[in-house]
Amino acid sequence: MKSEKITNTAGERRSWYRDACAAAHALDLLGERWALLVIRELMFGPRRFGEIRAKLTGISANVLTQRLEGLEAAGVLLRRRLPPPASTQVYELTAWGRESEPIFKALGRWGARSPRHDPTLPFSAASLLLSIRTMLDPVRAAGLKARIGFRLDEEGYLARLEEGRIEIAAGDPAPADLVFEAAPAVLAAALYGAQPLPALEQAGALRIQGDRTLAERFVTLFPLPERPPG
Repeated sequence: MKSEKITNTAGERRSWYRDACAAAHALDLLGERWALLVIRELMFGPRRFGEIRAKLTGISANVLTQRLEGLEAAGVLLRRRLPPPASTQVYELTAWGRESEPIFKALGRWGARSPRHDPTLPFSAASLLLSIRTMLDPVRAAGLKARIGFRLDEEGYLARLEEGRIEIAAGDPAPADLVFEAAPAVLAAALYGAQPLPALEQAGALRIQGDRTLAERFVTLFPLPERPPG
């Protein structure tokens, strides 16, 4: 696969693959460092520039500007201004941009099998929610119908679990049968690290409202894929 270096309008150099393969074209659009993570942070709704940057540890304002401009030019996201009183500019995925979610699911399942995966690194709310949609075991969730709320980093989300599938959107979690309130990494420890819910509650790291029996079952629905031999 042959590639060439070009300079974009922002003065940044990048590689383009001279290859008709659609996967190569996808890499042309999303292969720059941070591009996929910018998309990840927009998967559950529009965000302001500062909100995106706050979720991406280590990204500079200049690089984030370049990624947003590039993804907008590619048709993956768009900019719009919220009506008064907010009157602020936000970025959000286009319908085609949202179709990239299976990429994250495939990469997430594959990456979770790596023996070098470090779950102690920074973990955003979008990371957690995408992992929930990725790792849900439909067999374990069979017959379970519930509304699950999340308060993560002072943001609310509402999930609907039914027929072995889970849909999650930003919104008030109050109508849920069960609400988890915690930092994303803490809830991940309960879902994937087998941390007992009572221990996390006693430590003041987790708060549970609603159906506790449902809470105990919910955290068992997300088995991690097995690591490769050796």
